[in-house]
Amino acid sequence: ALATPTFALQPAPPVVPFAATGTIQYAFTPDDRADDMIVAAIARARAQVLVQAFSFTHRRIAEALIRARGRGVDVSVIADYEQTYQIETSVVRDIADAGVPVLLDAQHASAHNKIMVIDGGSADCAVIAGSYNFTHAAQFRNAENVVILKGNLPLCEAFRRNWDQHKTHSSPYER
Repeated sequence: ALATPTFALQPAPPVVPFAATGTIQYAFTPDDRADDMIVAAIARARAQVLVQAFSFTHRRIAEALIRARGRGVDVSVIADYEQTYQIETSVVRDIADAGVPVLLDAQHASAHNKIMVIDGGSADCAVIAGSYNFTHAAQFRNAENVVILKGNLPLCEAFRRNWDQHKTHSSPYER
């Protein structure tokens, strides 16, 4: 007989709701130009862009992050370990080569977050989230969704804390 593994589950902290504030933009691909919406949001960044990506092959989004870094914005990326090395068209290498700090998350079966936190800590912060991978396929071949939630500081801080949590177990990208 096989032994059933036991896990010591720790209770999750209670989810504390907070008021919905700010503005929301949304897009559904392939009909809507989610990539243009994301590139424009990155172009408005003034202090910081934190990224978590599962697959990352979309060159224009990568170039927007590189331009933001060139403007003095603190840009950092956490990408899925396997996707980064398995997908030949991954732009993670290009992002790292441009001097953007890139970490790889191998802690999970899939580091499947697809988010950006822009200017967290400021009143005009933004969170980009949804099913949309930062890929060419997500824009032109898949049925995906993306939302940009602007001006909700508690939401931005929650996503920033989650990004920080994944940073603790991620390793620097290596060629």
